[in-house]
Amino acid sequence: MFGYVAHRLISLALSLLAASIVVFAVIEVIPGDPASYMLGLNASDETVAALRETLGLSGGPIARYLHWLGGMLTGDFGTSYTYRVPVAQLVGDRLWVSLPLAVYALALSTLIALPIGALAAARRGRAVDYGIMGLTQIGVAVPNFWFAMLLVIAFSITWKVFPPGGFPGWDAGFLPGLRALTLPAVALALPQASILARVMRSALIETLHQDFIRTARAKGLSEGQAIRRHGMRNAMIPVLTIVGLQFSFLLAGTIIIEKVFFLPGLGLLIFQGITQRDLIVVESVVMLLVFAVILVTFMVDLAYALVDPRLRR
Repeated sequence: MFGYVAHRLISLALSLLAASIVVFAVIEVIPGDPASYMLGLNASDETVAALRETLGLSGGPIARYLHWLGGMLTGDFGTSYTYRVPVAQLVGDRLWVSLPLAVYALALSTLIALPIGALAAARRGRAVDYGIMGLTQIGVAVPNFWFAMLLVIAFSITWKVFPPGGFPGWDAGFLPGLRALTLPAVALALPQASILARVMRSALIETLHQDFIRTARAKGLSEGQAIRRHGMRNAMIPVLTIVGLQFSFLLAGTIIIEKVFFLPGLGLLIFQGITQRDLIVVESVVMLLVFAVILVTFMVDLAYALVDPRLRR
Protein backbone atom coordinates (compact mmCIF):
# COMPACT_ATOMS: atom_id res chain seq x y z
CA MET A 1 0.00 0.00 0.00
CA PHE A 2 2.88 2.39 0.82
CA GLY A 3 4.45 1.84 -2.59
CA TYR A 4 1.12 2.50 -4.29
CA VAL A 5 0.67 5.81 -2.40
CA ALA A 6 4.27 6.88 -3.08
CA HIS A 7 3.88 6.18 -6.78
CA ARG A 8 0.67 8.23 -6.92
CA LEU A 9 2.33 11.12 -5.02
CA ILE A 10 5.19 11.25 -7.51
CA SER A 11 2.69 11.25 -10.36
CA LEU A 12 0.77 14.08 -8.64
CA ALA A 13 3.92 16.23 -8.30
CA LEU A 14 4.94 15.71 -11.93
CA SER A 15 1.40 16.48 -13.10
CA LEU A 16 1.39 19.74 -11.14
CA LEU A 17 4.75 20.77 -12.59
CA ALA A 18 3.60 20.07 -16.14
CA ALA A 19 0.30 21.87 -15.51
CA SER A 20 2.08 24.96 -14.18
CA ILE A 21 4.19 25.20 -17.34
CA VAL A 22 1.13 24.83 -19.58
CA VAL A 23 -0.96 27.36 -17.61
CA PHE A 24 1.81 29.96 -17.60
CA ALA A 25 2.52 29.48 -21.31
CA VAL A 26 -1.16 29.74 -22.29
CA ILE A 27 -1.69 32.89 -20.22
CA GLU A 28 1.43 34.44 -21.76
CA VAL A 29 0.06 34.20 -25.30
CA ILE A 30 -3.23 35.97 -24.43
CA PRO A 31 -3.21 39.24 -26.42
CA GLY A 32 -3.22 42.51 -24.52
CA ASP A 33 -0.71 44.05 -22.12
CA PRO A 34 -2.04 44.49 -18.55
CA ALA A 35 -0.12 47.75 -18.03
CA SER A 36 -1.41 49.28 -21.28
CA TYR A 37 -4.94 48.10 -20.46
CA MET A 38 -4.85 49.69 -17.00
CA LEU A 39 -3.42 53.04 -18.16
CA GLY A 40 -5.51 53.44 -21.31
CA LEU A 41 -4.65 54.38 -24.87
CA ASN A 42 -3.22 57.84 -24.08
CA ALA A 43 -0.51 56.67 -21.67
CA SER A 44 3.10 57.36 -22.62
CA ASP A 45 5.61 54.59 -23.20
CA GLU A 46 7.59 55.68 -20.12
CA THR A 47 4.52 55.41 -17.89
CA VAL A 48 3.64 51.99 -19.28
CA ALA A 49 7.22 50.78 -18.77
CA ALA A 50 7.21 52.06 -15.17
CA LEU A 51 3.95 50.27 -14.42
CA ARG A 52 5.25 47.07 -15.99
CA GLU A 53 8.25 47.29 -13.68
CA THR A 54 5.98 47.81 -10.68
CA LEU A 55 3.79 44.86 -11.63
CA GLY A 56 6.78 42.59 -12.20
CA LEU A 57 6.16 42.22 -15.93
CA SER A 58 9.47 43.55 -17.18
CA GLY A 59 11.53 40.38 -16.80
CA GLY A 60 11.83 37.50 -19.24
CA PRO A 61 9.23 34.70 -19.35
CA ILE A 62 11.49 32.13 -17.66
CA ALA A 63 12.39 34.48 -14.80
CA ARG A 64 8.75 35.43 -14.27
CA TYR A 65 7.68 31.78 -14.36
CA LEU A 66 10.25 30.78 -11.75
CA HIS A 67 9.28 33.76 -9.58
CA TRP A 68 5.59 32.86 -9.86
CA LEU A 69 6.23 29.16 -9.19
CA GLY A 70 8.43 29.91 -6.18
CA GLY A 71 5.78 32.23 -4.77
CA MET A 72 3.07 29.59 -5.13
CA LEU A 73 5.22 27.00 -3.36
CA THR A 74 5.54 29.38 -0.39
CA GLY A 75 1.87 30.44 -0.42
CA ASP A 76 2.47 33.83 -2.08
CA PHE A 77 0.26 34.05 -5.16
CA GLY A 78 1.20 37.63 -5.95
CA THR A 79 -0.84 40.82 -5.95
CA SER A 80 -3.79 41.51 -8.20
CA TYR A 81 -3.07 44.10 -10.88
CA THR A 82 -6.62 45.44 -10.71
CA TYR A 83 -7.63 45.21 -7.05
CA ARG A 84 -4.12 45.74 -5.61
CA VAL A 85 -4.73 43.15 -2.91
CA PRO A 86 -3.08 39.73 -2.49
CA VAL A 87 -4.49 37.10 -4.82
CA ALA A 88 -4.68 34.70 -1.87
CA GLN A 89 -7.15 37.07 -0.20
CA LEU A 90 -9.34 37.19 -3.32
CA VAL A 91 -9.24 33.40 -3.63
CA GLY A 92 -10.05 32.92 0.04
CA ASP A 93 -13.10 35.18 -0.18
CA ARG A 94 -14.42 33.49 -3.33
CA LEU A 95 -13.55 29.95 -2.24
CA TRP A 96 -16.05 30.12 0.60
CA VAL A 97 -18.75 30.40 -2.05
CA SER A 98 -17.51 27.98 -4.73
CA LEU A 99 -16.39 25.17 -2.41
CA PRO A 100 -19.65 24.88 -0.40
CA LEU A 101 -21.60 25.13 -3.65
CA ALA A 102 -19.59 22.28 -5.20
CA VAL A 103 -19.91 20.08 -2.10
CA TYR A 104 -23.64 20.83 -1.82
CA ALA A 105 -24.26 20.02 -5.49
CA LEU A 106 -22.14 16.84 -5.32
CA ALA A 107 -23.99 15.64 -2.22
CA LEU A 108 -27.35 16.20 -3.90
CA SER A 109 -26.14 14.50 -7.08
CA THR A 110 -24.87 11.42 -5.23
CA LEU A 111 -27.93 11.11 -2.99
CA ILE A 112 -30.20 11.23 -6.04
CA ALA A 113 -28.15 9.14 -8.46
CA LEU A 114 -27.05 6.09 -6.47
CA PRO A 115 -30.50 4.91 -5.33
CA ILE A 116 -32.22 5.45 -8.68
CA GLY A 117 -29.29 3.91 -10.56
CA ALA A 118 -29.44 0.85 -8.32
CA LEU A 119 -33.23 0.71 -8.71
CA ALA A 120 -32.95 0.85 -12.50
CA ALA A 121 -30.37 -1.96 -12.45
CA ALA A 122 -32.52 -4.10 -10.16
CA ARG A 123 -35.57 -3.55 -12.41
CA ARG A 124 -33.68 -3.69 -15.70
CA GLY A 125 -35.86 -4.20 -18.75
CA ARG A 126 -39.03 -3.15 -16.91
CA ALA A 127 -41.13 0.00 -16.94
CA VAL A 128 -39.27 1.50 -13.94
CA ASP A 129 -35.95 1.09 -15.71
CA TYR A 130 -37.23 2.69 -18.92
CA GLY A 131 -38.78 5.57 -17.00
CA ILE A 132 -35.60 6.32 -15.02
CA MET A 133 -33.41 6.14 -18.11
CA GLY A 134 -35.78 8.45 -19.98
CA LEU A 135 -35.64 11.03 -17.19
CA THR A 136 -31.85 10.81 -16.98
CA GLN A 137 -31.61 11.30 -20.74
CA ILE A 138 -33.60 14.52 -20.38
CA GLY A 139 -31.37 15.57 -17.49
CA VAL A 140 -28.24 15.08 -19.58
CA ALA A 141 -29.69 16.94 -22.57
CA VAL A 142 -31.04 20.02 -20.76
CA PRO A 143 -28.41 22.80 -20.29
CA ASN A 144 -27.94 23.61 -16.62
CA PHE A 145 -28.19 27.39 -17.14
CA TRP A 146 -31.61 26.97 -18.79
CA PHE A 147 -32.73 24.73 -15.96
CA ALA A 148 -31.39 27.32 -13.50
CA MET A 149 -33.58 30.02 -15.04
CA LEU A 150 -36.61 27.72 -14.76
CA LEU A 151 -35.82 27.19 -11.08
CA VAL A 152 -35.63 30.96 -10.53
CA ILE A 153 -38.99 31.49 -12.25
CA ALA A 154 -40.64 28.70 -10.28
CA PHE A 155 -39.11 28.95 -6.80
CA SER A 156 -38.12 32.63 -6.61
CA ILE A 157 -40.61 34.61 -8.70
CA THR A 158 -43.74 32.44 -8.53
CA TRP A 159 -43.52 30.76 -5.13
CA LYS A 160 -40.84 32.97 -3.47
CA VAL A 161 -39.30 30.07 -1.57
CA PHE A 162 -35.64 30.78 -2.33
CA PRO A 163 -33.79 33.99 -3.21
CA PRO A 164 -33.30 34.55 -6.97
CA GLY A 165 -29.60 35.35 -6.68
CA GLY A 166 -26.80 36.90 -4.69
CA PHE A 167 -25.03 35.59 -1.61
CA PRO A 168 -25.47 37.21 1.83
CA GLY A 169 -22.22 35.77 3.20
CA TRP A 170 -21.77 33.21 5.92
CA ASP A 171 -21.67 36.01 8.49
CA ALA A 172 -25.44 36.37 7.98
CA GLY A 173 -25.89 32.82 9.24
CA PHE A 174 -25.70 29.26 7.98
CA LEU A 175 -29.33 28.93 6.91
CA PRO A 176 -29.45 32.15 4.82
CA GLY A 177 -26.23 31.10 3.08
CA LEU A 178 -27.58 27.60 2.48
CA ARG A 179 -30.84 29.00 1.08
CA ALA A 180 -28.89 31.20 -1.33
CA LEU A 181 -26.92 28.19 -2.60
CA THR A 182 -29.85 25.78 -2.87
CA LEU A 183 -31.14 26.70 -6.33
CA PRO A 184 -27.62 26.89 -7.86
CA ALA A 185 -26.77 23.54 -6.26
CA VAL A 186 -29.93 21.91 -7.63
CA ALA A 187 -29.26 23.36 -11.10
CA LEU A 188 -25.76 21.87 -11.01
CA ALA A 189 -26.73 18.59 -9.34
CA LEU A 190 -29.54 17.28 -11.54
CA PRO A 191 -27.54 17.01 -14.81
CA GLN A 192 -24.66 15.42 -12.90
CA ALA A 193 -27.05 13.05 -11.13
CA SER A 194 -28.40 11.95 -14.51
CA ILE A 195 -24.90 11.02 -15.67
CA LEU A 196 -24.01 9.30 -12.41
CA ALA A 197 -27.25 7.30 -12.32
CA ARG A 198 -26.60 5.93 -15.81
CA VAL A 199 -23.04 4.96 -14.84
CA MET A 200 -24.30 3.33 -11.63
CA ARG A 201 -26.89 1.33 -13.55
CA SER A 202 -24.38 0.09 -16.14
CA ALA A 203 -21.74 -0.83 -13.56
CA LEU A 204 -24.23 -2.63 -11.35
CA ILE A 205 -25.77 -4.59 -14.23
CA GLU A 206 -22.30 -5.77 -15.24
CA THR A 207 -21.56 -6.74 -11.63
CA LEU A 208 -24.83 -8.66 -11.30
CA HIS A 209 -23.67 -11.00 -14.07
CA GLN A 210 -20.58 -12.06 -12.12
CA ASP A 211 -20.21 -15.50 -10.57
CA PHE A 212 -20.05 -14.27 -6.97
CA ILE A 213 -23.51 -12.73 -7.32
CA ARG A 214 -24.89 -16.03 -8.61
CA THR A 215 -23.23 -17.78 -5.66
CA ALA A 216 -24.80 -15.32 -3.22
CA ARG A 217 -28.22 -15.90 -4.78
CA ALA A 218 -27.68 -19.67 -4.63
CA LYS A 219 -27.00 -19.38 -0.89
CA GLY A 220 -30.46 -17.91 -0.39
CA LEU A 221 -29.95 -14.15 -0.62
CA SER A 222 -32.64 -12.18 -2.38
CA GLU A 223 -31.73 -9.95 -5.32
CA GLY A 224 -31.91 -6.85 -3.15
CA GLN A 225 -29.67 -8.40 -0.47
CA ALA A 226 -27.16 -9.52 -3.10
CA ILE A 227 -27.05 -6.00 -4.54
CA ARG A 228 -26.64 -4.32 -1.15
CA ARG A 229 -24.08 -6.73 0.32
CA HIS A 230 -21.98 -7.60 -2.72
CA GLY A 231 -23.01 -5.74 -5.85
CA MET A 232 -22.80 -2.11 -4.73
CA ARG A 233 -19.19 -2.24 -3.51
CA ASN A 234 -17.92 -4.00 -6.61
CA ALA A 235 -19.71 -1.53 -8.86
CA MET A 236 -18.25 1.53 -7.13
CA ILE A 237 -14.95 1.87 -9.05
CA PRO A 238 -16.43 3.48 -12.21
CA VAL A 239 -18.85 5.40 -9.98
CA LEU A 240 -15.96 6.83 -7.93
CA THR A 241 -14.27 7.94 -11.15
CA ILE A 242 -17.35 9.90 -12.21
CA VAL A 243 -17.83 11.37 -8.71
CA GLY A 244 -14.24 12.64 -8.72
CA LEU A 245 -14.61 14.17 -12.17
CA GLN A 246 -17.92 15.74 -11.19
CA PHE A 247 -16.47 17.40 -8.11
CA SER A 248 -13.66 18.84 -10.21
CA PHE A 249 -16.19 20.14 -12.74
CA LEU A 250 -18.44 21.57 -10.04
CA LEU A 251 -15.53 23.41 -8.43
CA ALA A 252 -13.93 24.73 -11.60
CA GLY A 253 -16.74 24.93 -14.13
CA THR A 254 -19.56 26.81 -12.42
CA ILE A 255 -18.95 30.20 -14.06
CA ILE A 256 -22.27 30.17 -15.99
CA ILE A 257 -24.32 29.25 -12.92
CA GLU A 258 -22.47 31.86 -10.88
CA LYS A 259 -23.34 34.45 -13.52
CA VAL A 260 -27.02 33.39 -13.51
CA PHE A 261 -27.31 33.62 -9.72
CA PHE A 262 -24.82 36.51 -9.21
CA LEU A 263 -22.60 34.43 -6.93
CA PRO A 264 -19.13 35.84 -6.14
CA GLY A 265 -17.25 32.57 -6.71
CA LEU A 266 -14.00 31.47 -8.31
CA GLY A 267 -15.52 31.10 -11.77
CA LEU A 268 -16.66 34.72 -11.76
CA LEU A 269 -13.24 35.80 -10.47
CA ILE A 270 -11.54 34.09 -13.45
CA PHE A 271 -13.97 35.73 -15.85
CA GLN A 272 -13.28 39.17 -14.36
CA GLY A 273 -9.53 38.55 -14.41
CA ILE A 274 -9.61 37.68 -18.13
CA THR A 275 -11.72 40.70 -19.09
CA GLN A 276 -9.50 43.04 -17.01
CA ARG A 277 -6.20 41.43 -18.16
CA ASP A 278 -5.42 40.63 -14.52
CA LEU A 279 -3.12 37.79 -15.55
CA ILE A 280 -1.67 37.01 -12.12
CA VAL A 281 -5.20 36.33 -10.82
CA VAL A 282 -6.04 34.11 -13.80
CA GLU A 283 -2.77 32.17 -13.54
CA SER A 284 -3.02 31.60 -9.80
CA VAL A 285 -6.72 30.71 -9.69
CA VAL A 286 -6.47 28.34 -12.67
CA MET A 287 -3.43 26.68 -11.10
CA LEU A 288 -5.28 26.25 -7.81
CA LEU A 289 -8.19 24.67 -9.65
CA VAL A 290 -5.78 22.36 -11.50
CA PHE A 291 -4.30 21.40 -8.13
CA ALA A 292 -7.81 20.66 -6.82
CA VAL A 293 -8.57 18.47 -9.84
CA ILE A 294 -5.31 16.51 -9.51
CA LEU A 295 -5.76 16.18 -5.74
CA VAL A 296 -9.29 14.83 -6.20
CA THR A 297 -7.95 12.35 -8.77
CA PHE A 298 -5.31 11.25 -6.24
CA MET A 299 -7.98 10.75 -3.57
CA VAL A 300 -10.09 8.75 -6.02
CA ASP A 301 -7.09 6.51 -6.68
CA LEU A 302 -6.76 5.93 -2.94
CA ALA A 303 -10.46 5.15 -2.77
CA TYR A 304 -9.91 2.58 -5.52
CA ALA A 305 -7.34 0.85 -3.34
CA LEU A 306 -9.74 0.78 -0.40
CA VAL A 307 -12.59 -0.62 -2.50
CA ASP A 308 -10.49 -3.11 -4.50
CA PRO A 309 -7.66 -4.71 -2.45
CA ARG A 310 -6.08 -6.04 -5.66
CA LEU A 311 -4.89 -2.54 -6.56
CA ARG A 312 -2.77 -2.30 -3.40
CA ARG A 313 -0.36 -4.78 -4.96
